[in-house]
Amino acid sequence: MKKVRLEEYNQHSFEEAGIDKVILAIGSCESHGAHLPFGCDTFVSHQIGLDLAERLEKTVVAPPLWFGMSQHYRHQPMCLSLSDDTVIKVVSEILDSLAFWGINKVLIINGHDGNIAPIEIAARDFKVKNPDFCLAVLDAWWVTAGALLPENTFEVWNGLGHGGEGETSIGLSIFPELCDMDRAQGQLPEMDDKVKLIWNFAELTKFGASGDPTKATAEKGDKMRSVLVDYLVEFMNKMDKQGWRYKVKDI
Repeated sequence: MKKVRLEEYNQHSFEEAGIDKVILAIGSCESHGAHLPFGCDTFVSHQIGLDLAERLEKTVVAPPLWFGMSQHYRHQPMCLSLSDDTVIKVVSEILDSLAFWGINKVLIINGHDGNIAPIEIAARDFKVKNPDFCLAVLDAWWVTAGALLPENTFEVWNGLGHGGEGETSIGLSIFPELCDMDRAQGQLPEMDDKVKLIWNFAELTKFGASGDPTKATAEKGDKMRSVLVDYLVEFMNKMDKQGWRYKVKDI
């Protein structure tokens, strides 16, 4: 079986493998309703990374980050949160460590909405200081999956929601033994699609979940997982061919 977890390598096997790409998965520890585990975001982002690395050459997945910026989800147990500044610092220092050891191609797969802003800040700052470093971020897999799948895949809110139809579906695909569908329930908030109203999660649902997790199925989760990994394989191979830079055309 192909070895894709960085923590399973040793000095000899790592050097012999000629690894040149690392995938970093970032998640959280927080409530996703009574039906999903606290580690849902990390389980998902890490597994997507593992699925991806299986299909790439010279690629490993770093040990995932199990904590993120989750302070806006503290109305339900069990939330263990870092601050924005801490997430920025942790991501920056991991990137610096990878660069020190000659790894200059990194894909960050984020599994939690609260991490989007600090990851962006860390990635931008690191790129400015290290212009030759090759860095990409999938900051919201749940949005990407919804955009890649046919419009009729989901029944409610295009599958969106924290612990909703889409996230619960991919949970049923990856860790069904940790999903308690008898306890699945959520609420559907009305949200403006053009102006972002800043919220604490307690404003959106009285549960730990929004959207409709009762509509989730493992089949939908398998489809989400498949389209995401297929797309990322194509993306990573394309980046290797074009030097991890945008193509620019004269107009």
